Amino acid sequence: MTADGRPTGPYGPRRPRQHRGPHESAPAWPVPDPAEILEPVLSVRQILLLERVLAGEPEVVAGARRLDRPVRWVHVAEAADVGVMLSGGEMVLTTGVLLAGDEEKQAEYVRSLHRAEAAAVVLGLGRAFPAPPDTMRRVAERCGLPMVVLHRPFPFAQLTEEVQSRLVRRKFAAVSLSESVRTELTALITAGAPLQRLLDEVARHSQCPVVVANLAHRVLATAGERPAVDDVLRDWERIARQAGRGEGAGWIRAELGGRGERWGQIVLCGHRGDTATGRLLADRAAEALVLHRMLGGPSGSWEEQSAHSLLTDLVSGVVPARQLLPRARAAGLPVNRRTFVPLVVRDRTPDQLDRVLRLLGLPGLVADLADGATAVLLSLPRDQDALALTAHFAARLRAAGPAIVAAADARTGWDELPTGLREAQHVADAVADSAAALDLPDVVRLKDVHLRGLIRLLRDDPYVQSFAERELDGLLSAADEGLLAVLRTYLATGRNKSRTAQLHHVSRPALYRRLEAIQTRLGVDLDDFEQAASVHIALLAHDAQQG
Repeated sequence: MTADGRPTGPYGPRRPRQHRGPHESAPAWPVPDPAEILEPVLSVRQILLLERVLAGEPEVVAGARRLDRPVRWVHVAEAADVGVMLSGGEMVLTTGVLLAGDEEKQAEYVRSLHRAEAAAVVLGLGRAFPAPPDTMRRVAERCGLPMVVLHRPFPFAQLTEEVQSRLVRRKFAAVSLSESVRTELTALITAGAPLQRLLDEVARHSQCPVVVANLAHRVLATAGERPAVDDVLRDWERIARQAGRGEGAGWIRAELGGRGERWGQIVLCGHRGDTATGRLLADRAAEALVLHRMLGGPSGSWEEQSAHSLLTDLVSGVVPARQLLPRARAAGLPVNRRTFVPLVVRDRTPDQLDRVLRLLGLPGLVADLADGATAVLLSLPRDQDALALTAHFAARLRAAGPAIVAAADARTGWDELPTGLREAQHVADAVADSAAALDLPDVVRLKDVHLRGLIRLLRDDPYVQSFAERELDGLLSAADEGLLAVLRTYLATGRNKSRTAQLHHVSRPALYRRLEAIQTRLGVDLDDFEQAASVHIALLAHDAQQG
């Protein structure tokens, strides 16, 4: 006896014998996982592997390629016109006692089962048929109807009882699974869980990669074991077409939508269990995702969350850029032979940036970062002028009001993007505090931030922190914020008193009094270039640390 309960012979587990002609090779007969998963239906193959059936030495003589047909019920029937009594999906057990000696009846018997969409026919060999009847076998093979003969006497009643009880238990298990999944997903939604947490739960139940895509087949979210998900994303274009044509080979999908409008689909990719179980899981998942989207939340649309996840992973460098390439391609970003421009924009929302990209026809991803910054990754054809298009994009943004558009140099290699995005973020941070007082170009680059950029990079150095506190000690109390702001503007404008007075809406004499107070507090002479430079560097370091 094997671990899964099958009887063993002298050379290992017994299997149903399969009939084949002189020129046919033996069909594959994969053995199911011993850890049996209860499914809503049984297949012909699963029934033939039951211990009681194996005791009858079953042999598949026709329709061996159709053994995965689902069996809805089992009937014992001897009537020649049994087909009229069936409704489809039955496995019919017979001794053929009323068919012996009449080949026309035998052929019509098989054809009637085929017309009734029976799952299979099982013939017990004995007095009526001591050997598999050729007529029935040939007709069954032409019809694609699995035909099995039993070489040893077999009590049909025992098989009927066992299969029916298994089917009932499996149906109950399916209902239980459905309610369990629905309850778990609903609890997550009620607790405010993000989309990713829901998909992780679906992937855990389905044991396969899970993909959510919009109507354009752009991937919005995934779940499952990372290597398997990456394999799916690398071949996503073909998989999306296959899933769109219908289900098969484990690709199971469910539509996402509501109020008569579709807006996406969830796909179980390569589900290894029964199709009915996969369909159940996909339907429960779709219900939960629709509810999650209807309830909304502060995290933005799924498209925004997808872009945010991808760009955040690129910026952080936690995931190697090469591993993120399939995700970017599946998300609809052109990646082959492209020029990439990493940008970080301040004072604009992701929605506003998306609208400008669509208006200009520029492909790209937009993601909200921390502290009011938004990352933008442009993907441009290599024969287009990346500098000109970036400047045009920035000009359209600034036409609606002040905005900081920080850019890194264009990249042609995907692996260079993490460095580029971090560079753009560094430039945006370096000018964020004093942008109004600086004469900045429409697109700010690393060469435009000079000393400010260097100090931003060194802001966490303890020597720099100590230097800043020592130089500014006389102005770091909360009561001196006004004087600190005047000092910041005065130094940022190149010690231009007129411009400083104008920006702070004070008269020149009032400004002079404030500058005098600042010099007294700090013990410096701001007319001395070296002392002013030292204070300026300290102030840049202080602002960088505060930021």
